[in-house]
Amino acid sequence: MDRIMAAITYNRICELGSLSAAARSLGISRPMVSRYLDEMEKWAGSRLIHRSTRRLTITPAGEKTLEKTRQLALLSQGIEGGATRLAPSGTLRVACAHFTATHLLAPIVPTFLARYPALRIEVEINNQPVSLVGERIDLAIRITNEPEPGAIARYLGTCRSVLCASPGYLERAGTPASPEELPQYNCLHYSRFSGQSWSFRDSENRGTSVAVRGNFSAGISSLLCDMAAADVGLVMVPEIEARAALESGRLVRVLPQWEPQPLGIYGLYQSRDHQHAALSLLLEAIKRHLAR
Repeated sequence: MDRIMAAITYNRICELGSLSAAARSLGISRPMVSRYLDEMEKWAGSRLIHRSTRRLTITPAGEKTLEKTRQLALLSQGIEGGATRLAPSGTLRVACAHFTATHLLAPIVPTFLARYPALRIEVEINNQPVSLVGERIDLAIRITNEPEPGAIARYLGTCRSVLCASPGYLERAGTPASPEELPQYNCLHYSRFSGQSWSFRDSENRGTSVAVRGNFSAGISSLLCDMAAADVGLVMVPEIEARAALESGRLVRVLPQWEPQPLGIYGLYQSRDHQHAALSLLLEAIKRHLAR
């Protein structure tokens, strides 16, 4: 039996999480997919996938084999010639927060998929760090100044935030004159952080951090903006998220002389040697979009 095809089939089973889905994707029968999986397990000398009526679970041996079969698939593409290398195929699994999916991926994915029609992109929306191996994620995009360890972190750009509120809220509660006054106000914040501290720097690059609190939190920046526009309180969100509301006057900048601490935007992946063929292409597309 063709071991390269068995490796490609095994990759697709792991990407899609189903033998039937892999069969449909590859255009072969489900029994043939099962035969290829059996061949891979004989080749590896161990059980690669636990199969039940409800789900498939990759074993530790299966995870190690997956890294090798991905490399084998990439090598086979390289042998086929330059045209194949320029046209990646298969499934690229990306994990990111809702904001990242909306403002960084959505603007570039249509053109990217039109350029590489054999490629399929799956986006997992998750505000928490994910296990790249355990969740079969090829790329995680994070907005942070402390990328989680255990993965390669490629810097893509900077995310700048803005402190803002609605004119109605400021008329009712007053306008803070300095960051130190923020604890007196209702500060809407991200729910995934147990303790809230907003950091700023002034025109002379002097920094300060202030503990804040409020009666509403959410994991989605667009919802925080909506609550702020509805006169609920102050909010610190990425500038691009608040831009439309700022331009329409639904929100106004607060403490414009103090800049919220900028955050880095990173692409996280497991290995330079076993990465998906489309990963570096997508990272470059995101970086160009951020530069614009």
